[in-house]
Amino acid sequence: MDSPPPTTEQSSTDCCQGHQTDPPGPQSSTDDTNIQQNTTNGNDKGQRDSPPPTTEQKGRNAGNCSADICQGDQTDPPGPQSSTDDTNSQQNTTNERDKGQMDFSSSKTEQGSNAGDCAANRCQGDQMKGSQSLTDDTNSQENTTNGRDKGQMDISPPTTEQKGINAGNCSADICQGDQTDPPGPQSSTDDTNSQQNTTNGRDKGQMDFSSFETERGSNAGDCAANRCQGDQMKGSQSLTDDTNSQENTTNEINLESFLKDLGLEQHYRKKLSLQNILQIDKKTIDDEPAKCKSHLPWHFLKKLMMVNVTARNVKYDSDKNSNDDGMSENTELDFNDLFDVANSEDMVNPLDVITALFLCSDGFVQQQMALKMSMCQFPVPLLLPSCDSQQCTLMLWAMRDIVKQYRPEALSESKDFTEERIVLSNLPMVSFVRLGECSLSKSETLNKLLSNSQQYHNIFVHHNMECGDSPRRISNGLTEITWYLPCGNKNIDIFSQPVAVANLRGDIESFETQYAFLCQASAAVFVFLDKLDDLSRLSKKQHHQTQIFLVGNIGDKFPDVTFLNQVTKTLGLTKNNLLFKKNQENYANFIKRLREAVSKVISKTERKMSIEQMANIAHELRIWVDEDFPECQTAKQHADAITAEIQDTLTFKEEQLPLQGQIWKELTSLEKEEFRLQKLGSENIEKRKSDLKEKIDTLRQNQNSKDFSNAMKSFITALSLPQIERNYFLKWMQIYLDDVSRIKLSELRDLYEEKRKSSENKEEIKQLDQQLTNSSLGTEHFFREMGQMYEASRFLPETDPSRQQLKYLPELCAQLLMDGFPFELVDGDASNIPLQWVSDVLSQLNEIVSPKNKILVVTVLGVQSTGKSTLLNTMFGVQFAVSCGRCTRGAFMLLIKVHEEFKTVLNCDFIVIIDTEGLKSLEGAQLNKNRDYDNKLATLVVGMSNITITNLATENLTEMKDILQIVLHAFLRVREIDKKPKCIFVHQNVSSAAAHEKNTQAQDHLLKLLNELTQTIAQTDQKECKSFSDIMEYNPNTGNFFIPGLWNGNPPMAPVNVGYSEAVYELKKSLIQPMENVDFGAYSICKFQSCLKILWDAIKHENLLLSFRDSLETVAHNRLRTEFEDWDNKFINEVKQWITDAETKISNRKSNNLTKSETKKLVKALKKTATIMLSDGERKILDNLTQYFSQTEGLVHLVTGYRENYEKKVKKDRQGLEKLVNTRLQMAEDIALKRYYRQNYV
Repeated sequence: MDSPPPTTEQSSTDCCQGHQTDPPGPQSSTDDTNIQQNTTNGNDKGQRDSPPPTTEQKGRNAGNCSADICQGDQTDPPGPQSSTDDTNSQQNTTNERDKGQMDFSSSKTEQGSNAGDCAANRCQGDQMKGSQSLTDDTNSQENTTNGRDKGQMDISPPTTEQKGINAGNCSADICQGDQTDPPGPQSSTDDTNSQQNTTNGRDKGQMDFSSFETERGSNAGDCAANRCQGDQMKGSQSLTDDTNSQENTTNEINLESFLKDLGLEQHYRKKLSLQNILQIDKKTIDDEPAKCKSHLPWHFLKKLMMVNVTARNVKYDSDKNSNDDGMSENTELDFNDLFDVANSEDMVNPLDVITALFLCSDGFVQQQMALKMSMCQFPVPLLLPSCDSQQCTLMLWAMRDIVKQYRPEALSESKDFTEERIVLSNLPMVSFVRLGECSLSKSETLNKLLSNSQQYHNIFVHHNMECGDSPRRISNGLTEITWYLPCGNKNIDIFSQPVAVANLRGDIESFETQYAFLCQASAAVFVFLDKLDDLSRLSKKQHHQTQIFLVGNIGDKFPDVTFLNQVTKTLGLTKNNLLFKKNQENYANFIKRLREAVSKVISKTERKMSIEQMANIAHELRIWVDEDFPECQTAKQHADAITAEIQDTLTFKEEQLPLQGQIWKELTSLEKEEFRLQKLGSENIEKRKSDLKEKIDTLRQNQNSKDFSNAMKSFITALSLPQIERNYFLKWMQIYLDDVSRIKLSELRDLYEEKRKSSENKEEIKQLDQQLTNSSLGTEHFFREMGQMYEASRFLPETDPSRQQLKYLPELCAQLLMDGFPFELVDGDASNIPLQWVSDVLSQLNEIVSPKNKILVVTVLGVQSTGKSTLLNTMFGVQFAVSCGRCTRGAFMLLIKVHEEFKTVLNCDFIVIIDTEGLKSLEGAQLNKNRDYDNKLATLVVGMSNITITNLATENLTEMKDILQIVLHAFLRVREIDKKPKCIFVHQNVSSAAAHEKNTQAQDHLLKLLNELTQTIAQTDQKECKSFSDIMEYNPNTGNFFIPGLWNGNPPMAPVNVGYSEAVYELKKSLIQPMENVDFGAYSICKFQSCLKILWDAIKHENLLLSFRDSLETVAHNRLRTEFEDWDNKFINEVKQWITDAETKISNRKSNNLTKSETKKLVKALKKTATIMLSDGERKILDNLTQYFSQTEGLVHLVTGYRENYEKKVKKDRQGLEKLVNTRLQMAEDIALKRYYRQNYV
């Protein structure tokens, strides 16, 4: 809705007239009319200014600097056209009055007291003289500038010459003389028409103060002051031209002054960056409400970055609006202000704040704002007015990051879904605009159109929202867009197909370019209007064959059917295209009819268009496109050169990114063996280590022998671009690669679903499952390849050109960290850290920031799909990748700057946040191979952190027990880490307000369990630790946070739950506020680098520890292993002793006078005895195992899964011993027979 006009006092400030007696020129009456119309159009909110004066006009205006300056009393009669022209201008003033403005024209007392003033509106009545007249004249002068619509977009900005001419026109609207010119013959009739038009144009639903007698006489002279047309013109066009150029200058001043009010004036040229808005400062944890206008942008950004749907509540509490406690002391009741209405003009319209921030932000902040606004179900700017010129901008780049998931009707049965980048989605668009005045609130109607009755959401800002009735100063001409996306449930979906919805702010008469754009891009345009007379103007516009629907509120009025037929035929409309709300019609029924009309458009239209395709329309209409500037296009070309060649992601990675494939995985395996020597056997240790080192060198040489791929050459070249182009390049790469991966994964999922229907496709299903795991492709794969290139180059001589060529790569990545891009610490595909590469990047980062290199590390750890990345994104306003299912692979770090003034408070220069891969994944459960990796990752990230957030999907505190236990064991055994991180539990999806109290018992139980665990591990490792708090700082009262679900309703149309945002904000404050008084051990980047190396080396040595699920299981298994080894060793020793006795018996055959046959018979009997003995020994051990696992006390239940392994080991040992017995007996027999042969035959 448009803003209300100036108040009564302000409305008198347009003109103030002095005393003039100069006679008019021959064109005075016509010129008076022109200036009257221009003044009126300038006052109308959202109206365009007249075209700039021509060169000839500029020359004529050169001497007319005082065209509007105080002139003496005049008694000249008007020209023959004065009355008619004045009448037209008066009607134009009324017709162009903005929707929603408060109208005082019907006040009866005004009609009486302003009898001469209404005539003065047309330069016809006697002007009031005396003190009241002087006051009104002064007021009118102020309103000439301030009363003019603030947000008006000029058609053409003034040229330098015009600005020079206007320099002398600073008094262009200054008081003009009292006049006593007699009216023309049409004056009475014109006054009557003016009165009727003014009354009819009153906006429905607006406050009308015409019944208040006190105001009826207060506006004496104001009507005349608003239009101040009584002055004589000195030249045929001079005053008109001066007015035009003055209005252009006023719009520029309006934007400049408004930005200054918001404290954004310096950012109009030097744009806001993500580093500006994401840095940690005092405002981060400040809960004080806004006290002035300059606080509003930062309050909006703070809440928006945390996807808080209350971000658009931009009301501020000024000192003058403080409290009224003094009223309670009065014994008398004062009703004077009982019926006063709060002055909304002191407040700021939310749309102005949003427009100002988009105008003052760089492309990356605009993208982030658009993404967060979309998550809140706010509309985002489609066409952004530039405010100080006639231009507007298509915000294509700003919307590039928005990805939506939805389920159209065709996929409702299969439960499949569509996931698309919204600017690439070919959707029908339905636009809503306003022509002239309309008593129906267009934006509020749209909100009801797009919302279920059970779940209403204010998508668009409207008049009845907080500050929605404040005058719009710079946001007229703004075109917003939102999307209705179905979920596949007929009982919930309003529309079964997706549709884009656009909303133009302001009158289409003032914004023809935007209207023309919408007509070409939309399947249908719904025009809101009240006066059918305005249809004649609509019929003159180009509609480009789009469907036009007329929407209005006819009330009790009966339109001229003949006129309506003529206009509808001209526009090609039928009865179905007319949607008028009758006076007695239920509003819900009207919305139902409107929905039906939109549904028919969506179902029948063939005009579907993506926002990317709309750029072509924008270019035709000379609308700017935000991504057309050179730096963005250069970056796009570099990204295109790389991604255009991608046909299949798997093939691309094998051919263009070969170093991180099989070679890197083999290197990972060799490095692990180098530390653990699991396959040593009887081989010499030093020889084994030498062989492993030789294999590693060979693989590195293999890497160095490969030429740089074309993709990596192009990638590294693009990273060497200037900073702004480099940042755009990486963003383009991320966008393109995400789109390619999304398409590939969608195809594989469809194929997987098809194959899994048959049980005969097990092998194919297994291959598809592996492809799904390996098919993702992102910028991290390119940086991973860079890391392998760099690490391989370290095996070359220092003077080698290839090594010299790559030595600057760590510095490049360190700079990207400073620019806010995430950096991969742990390769999730290979389960390894390229330690040399990561260390050198951190070293370069330390050099860049030194001596301000103190960091505080915050890590989030949790099982898969518990919302870890979403939690960090909401808390810090960053943008880690999120998805339903495993998305993050490995661990990524991101740097957030601490404001200079806040560094002494937090005792650090940067906050490092680490996002980790989801643990206990479904893939790991199926393949049983991720247990070791999960344990290593948990140990590593907790060891490097000052604060560890353990993210739980429910209130169940035991789901992370096994991970925490293994980490505790690791900390006790890794003595070099002198750290005690703080531990916080976050319980997601907990909606109960009493969740904290209800879970007190569970928290106490967990703490008791962890304390017992710590003591058990400490005894095993011979350490002195009595409680969990000896290792990690944890307070069950302050270390648990309960966060409700993310969405408030059913996605994809659900906004983010405000309870979620507020709960995450409380968590954020708990992380930052304690740092003001307590040092949590923030340390330097060098110490962080050293800690990483120590931990990773220790983890690679800790084979036994990390091969079990948790510490209790480790203890239980140690007990089982000890028992089994006792049984096994006793059995082996018994067999060995029996073999010795049997060999002795065979070798003593001579003393027993045994023959050859008797010897063979003896050996055969011994073998039979051995078989019986081995069977008895095996059965005895198995019985012992059965007896052991039948125990009900202790920790036996934790190792029942290993029973089968030990039973197999018993059988294997028995087979080995049987083979040993047979071999030794056979050898003893052979020796005895040889001796027998020598004795008897030689």
